[in-house]
Amino acid sequence: MTDRTNAPELTVVVPCYNERPNVAPMIAKLDAALAGIAWEVVYVDDDSPDGTAAEVRRIAQTDARVRCIRRVGRRGLASAVIEGALSSSAAYVAVIDGDLQHDETRLPLMLEALRTGDVDLAVASRHVEGGDNAGLANRWRHVLSDGGIWLAQKFLPVRLTDPMSGFFMLPRPLFEELAHGLNGQGFKILLDLVLSSPAPLRVREIAATFSQRVAGESKLDALVMIQFGGLLLDKICMGLLPLRFISFALVGGIGVLIHLAILGGLRQTTGLGFEIEQTIATVVAMVFNFKLNNSITYRDQRLRGPRLWRGLLLFMAFCGLGAAANIGIANTLYESHTAWTAAGAMGAVIGVVWNYAVSATLVWRSR
Repeated sequence: MTDRTNAPELTVVVPCYNERPNVAPMIAKLDAALAGIAWEVVYVDDDSPDGTAAEVRRIAQTDARVRCIRRVGRRGLASAVIEGALSSSAAYVAVIDGDLQHDETRLPLMLEALRTGDVDLAVASRHVEGGDNAGLANRWRHVLSDGGIWLAQKFLPVRLTDPMSGFFMLPRPLFEELAHGLNGQGFKILLDLVLSSPAPLRVREIAATFSQRVAGESKLDALVMIQFGGLLLDKICMGLLPLRFISFALVGGIGVLIHLAILGGLRQTTGLGFEIEQTIATVVAMVFNFKLNNSITYRDQRLRGPRLWRGLLLFMAFCGLGAAANIGIANTLYESHTAWTAAGAMGAVIGVVWNYAVSATLVWRSR
């Protein structure tokens, strides 16, 4: 009979991208924090160009508790967490960032809370007594984080002071149950887990500090927050609309504002005539939408280098029909004494719908 005395009780999943300098220090910290606990760590690396996977495997050659899943052609924190957690056979699964900003000494406390059976989810929170989020790099990141927390709390079925936390733990069987309802996109999988549960989860929050990053670059930016908003809309719509469509619509909405801003500026400063001004605003908005969708909507299959320019040319070429309809309809409405703002917006909306169809079937699919 196989000896299973060395089977881990806890799997720590570390989704990562370009975290090579932090790998060895993180494993050393886990080793100290989890003394007396049977554990393993699974790094899920999105094919980092800095050699993160190679560093993990170097350590794994002498430490059987260390594993690496290297993903090629797939990206995204949420999907990385899902793959790492589903590779585990341990009783419990924890998720922690690989940048050393999370306080790994909280792991034993989180595990202790779950072992009682009275808790479904243990979350390391920066916003309970004893917690601290001073590690956020600047005021802008504080604003992003606080805004996301405020928004998420409007939809959560349970009290959670830090729904933006990327540091949490839950029983592996529960994760597997919830995995079928996860959309697997974006960066804030904790919120996805809580909103995917058919019944409110029993949550225990553990005070934790969020330290300053030592090496590498932070992944929190405005693009992440837009994806976060898309996740909330996906849950509100109960998954009836694809998250990519929601994200594309959000980007399209921003594009409409850009379009109107450009058109307004041209109306006030040039005498080119409405049709020419609408054409210029349309081209600028199309380029803007392509760039933003490449960074957000299709972030996991982002076009780079020659593919980026090829994708832009395809986008502009095939969206030309939508642009023609945009300009023609807007001009017709304007000539029939419709206000330029309404005429321009109507034309822009038609362009957004057409652009989504083209993007989903031709541009990023052609990669």
